[in-house]
Amino acid sequence: MPSTDPSTVAACYARAVRGATADGAGGFEASAPPGDRLRYAEMRAVWDAVIGADGADPHSGLRIGDRIGPGHLHVLGHVVLTCESLAEAADAAARYHPLVSQAGAVTVHRHGRVGRVRYRPTVDPSAMHPQQVEAVVAGIVRAARWIAGEDWAPLAVSFTHARTGPAEPYTRILGCPVTFDAAETAVTVTAEDLDRRRAPSDPELSALHRAYADRLLHRLTTGTTTGDRVRQWLEHAPLDGVLPADVAEELHLSPRTLRRALHEEGTSWRALLDEARRARAGRLLETTGLPLDRIAPEVGLSGATALVRAFTRWEGITPGAYRGARKGPSR
Repeated sequence: MPSTDPSTVAACYARAVRGATADGAGGFEASAPPGDRLRYAEMRAVWDAVIGADGADPHSGLRIGDRIGPGHLHVLGHVVLTCESLAEAADAAARYHPLVSQAGAVTVHRHGRVGRVRYRPTVDPSAMHPQQVEAVVAGIVRAARWIAGEDWAPLAVSFTHARTGPAEPYTRILGCPVTFDAAETAVTVTAEDLDRRRAPSDPELSALHRAYADRLLHRLTTGTTTGDRVRQWLEHAPLDGVLPADVAEELHLSPRTLRRALHEEGTSWRALLDEARRARAGRLLETTGLPLDRIAPEVGLSGATALVRAFTRWEGITPGAYRGARKGPSR
C-alpha cells in the first residue's frame, strides 16, 4: 500500500477496532478526540496488530463489526438511529460513509423486489485485509438491526474474497446464506424490509444530525477536486466499459454535475480515463511480462493494435520499445 494514499479513517472507528484486543495493541491513542482522523496506513497498522494479537483469527472482522455501536460510526451512527426505514438508513450510509472511512464506498441498488447495499474498497484492494471488509459488512448488518430489530437478517451476503475460516460464524453472526469469491461484496435485502416504516421516529432530530453530517462531509472533501476524486476511483476501477455514470454514482453526483465540475477544473471524463489507461498500461508493461493482447483489455482497449496505437500517442514510442527500455521483470 502506498504511504501517500490520502484516505483517512475516523478515530472513533479505529478505537472500536483497537478495542478488539485484550491489551489494546495497535499503537492508537485511545484518548484522541472522536473528531480526529487517521491516515489509512495507520488504520492498516491497527488492523495488523489486531489480527496478530488475535492469533490471526479469520473471524476477527466479523466479531468487530457485530459489536459496532452508534458512537463508533461518527455522526453516521446517530443519523442511522433516527432513520424511518432501512432504505433511508442505507441511503444515509452511502452518503456519509466517508465520515467513517474514505478507504471504501457504500452504494445502494434496487432490482425489483430486492435491494443490495454494496461495499467496494477505494484503496488498493491488496492493502485491505479480508477481515476489514467483513467488519464493514457485519457493521452494516448490525446497524440495520438497530432499526429492524435484533432478530432481523438479510436475504444473503456475498464477499469478493475467498472464505478464510470455518463457515459457521458467518451464518451465525450475519444470519443468512453467505457466498465467497462473488462478483461483488454486498448485503441483499428484500424491498419489503427496506421500505417498512419504523415507528416512532424523530424527523427533526434526524434533520439536525444530517445538517451536521453535511457540514463535516463538506469540510472533509474541501481541497480535494472532483478530478482528484475521479482519478483516485479510476486507479482501481475496471477500465473496460467504465462509464461516467459509474463514478458519478460513487461520488453521489449526477452525471451532468460531474461533467460540469470537471469542465470547470479544465478537464473531462475522457481526459481522465485516457490518463488512467496510460498509467495502468505503463505500470503493466514495467512490472509484468503480459503480452499486449492481455494488457489491452486490462486498460479498456479492444486489442493489441489499439494498445500500440494509443501507447505510441501517449509516450511517443511503442509498448515494446517502452518495455525494453525499462527492462521490466517478467512473471
